[in-house]
Amino acid sequence: MNFSFTDEQDEFRVFLRRFLEDKSPTTEVRRLMETDEGYDEGVWKQLSTDLGLPGVHIPERYGGQGFGFEELGIVLEEMGRALFCAPYFSSAVLATSAILNAATEEQKLKLLPPLASGGMRAALAFTEDNGRWDSAGVTATATPSSNGYLLDGCKSYVLDGHSADLIVVLARRPGSSGDEGLSFFTLPSNANGLSRQLLTTIDPTRKQARLEFQSVRAELLGEEGAAAGPIAKTLDQAAVCLANEMVGGAERLRVSALDYSLMRVQFGRNIGSFQTIKHKCADMLIDVELAKSASYFAASAAAEDADDLPAVASLAKAQASEAYMQTAINTVQIHGGIGFTWDNDTHLWFKRAKSSEVFLGDPSYHRELLLQRWGI
Repeated sequence: MNFSFTDEQDEFRVFLRRFLEDKSPTTEVRRLMETDEGYDEGVWKQLSTDLGLPGVHIPERYGGQGFGFEELGIVLEEMGRALFCAPYFSSAVLATSAILNAATEEQKLKLLPPLASGGMRAALAFTEDNGRWDSAGVTATATPSSNGYLLDGCKSYVLDGHSADLIVVLARRPGSSGDEGLSFFTLPSNANGLSRQLLTTIDPTRKQARLEFQSVRAELLGEEGAAAGPIAKTLDQAAVCLANEMVGGAERLRVSALDYSLMRVQFGRNIGSFQTIKHKCADMLIDVELAKSASYFAASAAAEDADDLPAVASLAKAQASEAYMQTAINTVQIHGGIGFTWDNDTHLWFKRAKSSEVFLGDPSYHRELLLQRWGI
């Protein structure tokens, strides 16, 4: 574990921050959150062709940049800081990681190059209406047919599922339960029998959809009945990535609260000079720095595919979730009455903090997982 970033990583962060500050001001965030697509196609092409961000952690032999989860963590932290609206987490993190973890070599050579170039966007459909974030909650079935499999069931809370070109689905063999009989499947978004509905959520900057499958023909991804291990690893890696994204948003809120406290004058003094505000700012700094440490350590564990990745992934997700949410609450309070208004931008990050807190499992869920993985 390196406890500091390299010069190249720092330069990458600076360049990426400039790009995102230019492409994702709050005025653009507000515009995109009101659209069904939720992103700008031109900006997506630019970050794909000029920066190669969709392929950051995809190996070079599959058309990617060949970096690891530490660099991917930097990308997501900066995107969280800028509240960047794009189908990046759904495609570059969830779907791509599932393919890397489960697909055959032939399938990787077919699917990963267009994902790395940004020419194709994918979504991972695994959660259902029951809201469970583990593989045991999967009830959608895949029945063998003469030329593939037929999918039946529904998937909910699918990030960017309404706009993705490729859908990666987790389903099970009829009659199976638990971790048995689970497999990954792929299908085009225009497949017969597939219906997609955009959901109304608390966070309009991150689009979610509900997908219904009625005898939809799909292709097997990887080995039949062997998806329990790959989905578990994919969700751990996604939890690490989401933790890094959340600390970026939390840091942005912390800085905005501090700047406002030094600008706002009350009773002839900056409110930042009041002891109560000082305590809040100090608490936020501690919370965010601890969350950063946990998230960076988890990113390093993911990059090394360490044995303790499942435990540290849950630790980072729980720590970052609570730090982001509490920082958002403190930021609203420090801004006072204006912090509750639509015109103030704080509510944009507040809503992202809440949606990220529960996505992939809330802090209580991950602390329970952490204890289980530690054998307690």
